[in-house]
Amino acid sequence: MIPKSLILSLLAVSITLVISGCDDGAKIDPSRQTGANPELPAAKNFLIPPMQVPAGAAWKEGEKPKVAEGLNIEKIADGLQHPRQLYTLPNGDILVVEGSGPKAPTTQPKQLITGLIKNASGKGGAGGNRITLLRNSNGDGKTWEKHVFLEGLYSPFGIQLIGDNLYVANADAIRKYPYKSGETKIGDAGTELTELPGGPINHHWTKSLLASPDGSKLYAGIGSNSNITENGIGAEYRRADILEVDVASGASRIYASGLRNPTGLQWEPQTGKLWAIVNERDEIGADLVPDYMTSVQEGGFYGWPYSYYGQHIDQRVSPQRPDLVAKALKPDYALSSHVAPLGLWFYQGDNLADYRGGAFISEHGSWNRKPLNGYQVVWVAFKDGKPVGQPKPVVTGFLTDDQKEVRGLPVGLTMDRQGGLLIADDAGNVVWRVTAAAKP
Repeated sequence: MIPKSLILSLLAVSITLVISGCDDGAKIDPSRQTGANPELPAAKNFLIPPMQVPAGAAWKEGEKPKVAEGLNIEKIADGLQHPRQLYTLPNGDILVVEGSGPKAPTTQPKQLITGLIKNASGKGGAGGNRITLLRNSNGDGKTWEKHVFLEGLYSPFGIQLIGDNLYVANADAIRKYPYKSGETKIGDAGTELTELPGGPINHHWTKSLLASPDGSKLYAGIGSNSNITENGIGAEYRRADILEVDVASGASRIYASGLRNPTGLQWEPQTGKLWAIVNERDEIGADLVPDYMTSVQEGGFYGWPYSYYGQHIDQRVSPQRPDLVAKALKPDYALSSHVAPLGLWFYQGDNLADYRGGAFISEHGSWNRKPLNGYQVVWVAFKDGKPVGQPKPVVTGFLTDDQKEVRGLPVGLTMDRQGGLLIADDAGNVVWRVTAAAKP
């Protein structure tokens, strides 16, 4: 008997191939959809969007991503379980957050099909629901011990240390754990600081996290519970928002709204402003809508679901809200369509001197665009606290040149004590380290 899972997979692929024939792919070069003023074509509508996803394949022995000239990349940890985020502790230890999304009910045939297709590249599978600690005892940045640091988590993603307390953003709450420098395991069960939007659907389960410079607040990026409110506007309560959480009391408020899925939060070092990377909506074409990074204004509204990239109205939403669209802020910098940015890091180290002052962005990669887009780590220069120029590919090779296979998917970014850039690869289950190549 043919397994039901195989039948469903074949059905999904068949439907995808038929529907993909209705759309001949992207018309706009990604370079024309980056920067402050991306080119935006007319929207299209699909019953089920055209999809293209490469097959997932493990890194071969000795194989690794490609890097820009003058750089070197090495694997410092493997055998992980969907490493998502990285966090550097004050003593130089690296925390690796491993997790996958909670199981959610399938309410529409489209969700079943898209889920099967997207998971084919390695985005599915069980995550560790834990945190692993990496320690470089000899200070060379190359040899790392691996310790299971914290277990029993619920689809964790964001993580921050404030004083002697470690805060972890699970899919439904921020939890607080006591931390002592140098320890390699936390056995305490922790306490809940505050509830986060969860629920049985929990479409965008990843909750990003960032502490304020004075440690009094936590900022949590909460993704929408749908692509474009197909689960009803009631399911979007306190979603597509950045929440500001008071660390002392756990009380929270909406700091900014209309951000479909703000997966990365960081402080821009020159201006001190809050910045986010945002995954925009799908299903209106291969060239819509560009994902972006932007400074985040307190009280600002960024369009979702009623408009995109400022005040471009999404006709699918009903009822319309022209009063909100009139207030929608235009993002600072487009990253091109469907790249799925998940990691943001403003580099301030010395090892990668040519990249100091700019932003590294990990692009998890598209699933509904032909040709594929993303699957790399790029760098964007900043001047006077604002992004300038075109994104520069820095780490590539996660996707094969023919776009048929994907080896890895970059997510979280951080910097180690030696100035190396670390990258969590959640399909390859690896952490990579990028440094300046040794000069002859």
